[in-house]
This record gives sequence, C-alpha cells and structure tokens, in this order.
Amino acid sequence: MDLTEEPAFLNVPSLAIREKHDIINLQRSISLTEYSAASEGAISFLPPCYSSPCSPLRLFNYSQLSDLDPSLVPPPPKHDKSPTAVTCQCTASVLTKDGQILCIAVLNGVMAYTGSDSNVIRVWKLPEFKEVGQLKSKAKMVVAIHVSDDRVFAAYGDCKIRVWSRRHCGDVTRHVRLATIPKSRSYVRSFSGNDKWMKHMNPISSLHISASDDIIYSASLDKTVKVWRISDLKCTETIQAHSAPINAIAVADNGVLYTASDDATVKVWHRNFGSENSSPHALIVTLHANSSPVKTLTLNDKAGILYGGCTDGCIHYWLKGWFSGQLQYGGMLQGHTHAILCLTSFGKFVVSGSADSTVRIWVRQQDGEHNCVALLKGHRGPIRSLVAFAGRVMGDGDEDGCVVCTGSMDGVVKLWQVKCSSKQGLIWELDASY
Repeated sequence: MDLTEEPAFLNVPSLAIREKHDIINLQRSISLTEYSAASEGAISFLPPCYSSPCSPLRLFNYSQLSDLDPSLVPPPPKHDKSPTAVTCQCTASVLTKDGQILCIAVLNGVMAYTGSDSNVIRVWKLPEFKEVGQLKSKAKMVVAIHVSDDRVFAAYGDCKIRVWSRRHCGDVTRHVRLATIPKSRSYVRSFSGNDKWMKHMNPISSLHISASDDIIYSASLDKTVKVWRISDLKCTETIQAHSAPINAIAVADNGVLYTASDDATVKVWHRNFGSENSSPHALIVTLHANSSPVKTLTLNDKAGILYGGCTDGCIHYWLKGWFSGQLQYGGMLQGHTHAILCLTSFGKFVVSGSADSTVRIWVRQQDGEHNCVALLKGHRGPIRSLVAFAGRVMGDGDEDGCVVCTGSMDGVVKLWQVKCSSKQGLIWELDASY
C-alpha cells in the first residue's frame, strides 16, 4: 500500500467473532496517525520498550542522534527506583478436544469454565485442571461466559444467551438448563419474517451481568448493546451504540457503561437509575484510540483506570476523574506486535493477551507508570481469552501474586502462577510450550 493513502480502518476484520476463514490474517494493523506521519517524511521513534526482555539491548544510541532535531529524539528511559521482580511458573496445560478456546470464566479461583467453537462448555477443577462436567446445547460457538454462585450465563454464535443453574449435591455441582434469551415467543416478527428488537442480528461479542441491578448487558457485532432483565429475561432497551461492530463492554460499580468498537472509539454511557424513559442510557463522552479498532476492555474500578486493547498492538488507558464519566487520557502500553485480543486487571497487575501468541504482565507502580515485568510464551495460536485472580503463589513471604488462566485458538488452556516482589529483578520471559 502506498503510504500516502489513508487506509480504511473500518475494514479491519473484527477478531471478536468471525468464521475461521476470516481470522487467518492476524497481523498488526497500522493506525491512521502512523500513516500520516510516514507520508510527511517524519522520523518516528518508539520509546525504549521495557515491555520486552531484550529491551536493554535495543536502547537508542543517543550519540548517533545528536545531529537531529531535539524534538525528534526520544528522552532517555526512566529507570524505576524500585523495580519489580516477578517469578512465573506454568502449573497446568491442557489440550482440549473442542478446537479454538474463545472464552474463560473462573469462579472463586476453584472452578473454571471454557467455551470454544464447539457446542460444549467444559467445567474444570482448579488448580489441577481436572474436567468435572460439561454443559451442552444444540448451538455451537460459545463466545462469552459469566459465572455467579448460582448461575452460568453463556452467549453463543446463534445470537442467543443460555442460562444454567448451579446446584450443589455434596461435593458435586450439577448444572440444569433454566432458559434461553430471548424466548422464541418474545420475538417481534416483521412482514419479511426477520426477528427484530428482541434478538441480536449478529453474534454476541461480550456479556456483563449485574445481578444486584437485575441486568444483563450483551454487546454484539450488530453495533448494538441490549439490556435484559434477569427476573423475567425480557429486553428492556436496545442501545444503538456504534457505527461498527462492538467488541467489548465494561460496567463500573456506579452503573457507567463502557463500549469498545471497530470504529476506533470507546463510548461512555451514563445510566439513569429508576428512569422510565425509553432510553435510560445516555452517551456522556466518546474516547478515541489513535484510529485503531478497540478489541477488548478491562476496568480497574478501585484504581479508576480504563484499559483498551487495540489492533495496533497498543493498550491505551484513561484515568477516571472526580465526576461520573470524566476520563483523562493516561497513555499507552507498547510491547505486543499484533492485535490485543483480551485484557484483565487485578490489583496492580494488568494482563494482556495478543494475536502474537504471547501474554504480557504489567505492573502499575505507585507513580502511575506501568512496567512490563513478564512475557509468557507457550501458546501456538492467538490468545483469545484470559482471567487473573487471587491465588496461592509459589514460596513463602510477603510477595504479591496472582494466578492467570489463558486460552488460545490453538485449543490449549494454561494456568500460570505469578509472584511479585519489590526486589531488584529482570523481566521474565517464560516459554511453556505444550
């Protein structure tokens, strides 16, 4: 492509839900701003990347840049006064029989649910990753799972949500199908025979359950977000949210809704609690992600930070202000070479999975800076889903740590233990090939 031509970034295929032949090419896409800079003949530099274990060997030679315009030379790297030492270990690796792993949910750190492009949701006991159950349906392609103490919600490629009840019989947990959302009799039929209003017109890409508010949020490639009432499983609102497929949603404790889309934006919606208006969700602000489609979101509500992973391999983040919906751009995390497909945040950790088949673990320092402290390798396909949660870490002492569960399009699920301390240490690169 001629660098003087601006690419149509809206044509970048969504990696949320696509047929197999549509997700073969997972190369990093270049944002519009990068093209425009190249077309002007500008010399562009990436900042020294501490998110790679080889970064000390790739620092700029400033003596060779003395003749350049000082504004074009990147500043010397900042050295963290209290670098973080991280120890990682892959404790389990399972090759499933279902093909691509599309979603993972973990309950209380002891039970994991994995969805794939088959019609089976597998239930695993942690940490040994022993299969203890299956949830089957006629529909295939499980694209999103949410698990609570008494229910399991799963979104499928047929644009429907299925609900199971979790029932305990001693040490055994049984799952009983409760309902399918929407119900067939709830469809609104047009003269053409198409299902409207109640059903998504394209596959669901993301789910969020707010049991305390009796709400299910479902985002779809049909560019809408639907709001469902848990008590009667009825659709109460359809939000025409974006001009391109929606890939991810996140909901804050105060009810603020965040939606990420292929139109390279994140939109923030305020919910009017108790409102009887036809559109109780109102758009507050639109956040732009450097002209790159946003594939995944994660919200650290306690720290007040929203992270968005994009197809250009960057993670953009915004800081919440004092007022609801007020957000300030904080910066971006660079290191991945392909699209970011999944993100999660836990405490001071941010974990990212990419189409480059690697997982990066970032630690947020007290000054707000983020350092990549570990690079996890071992998967042979794009990392489509991951979960991080508190768990028993290796060794004794006061180190912080977490457990990371990753699922890939290679059909493998891996469990990693991560231990973090404030001792002098290097960035870990762990290769745990199955």
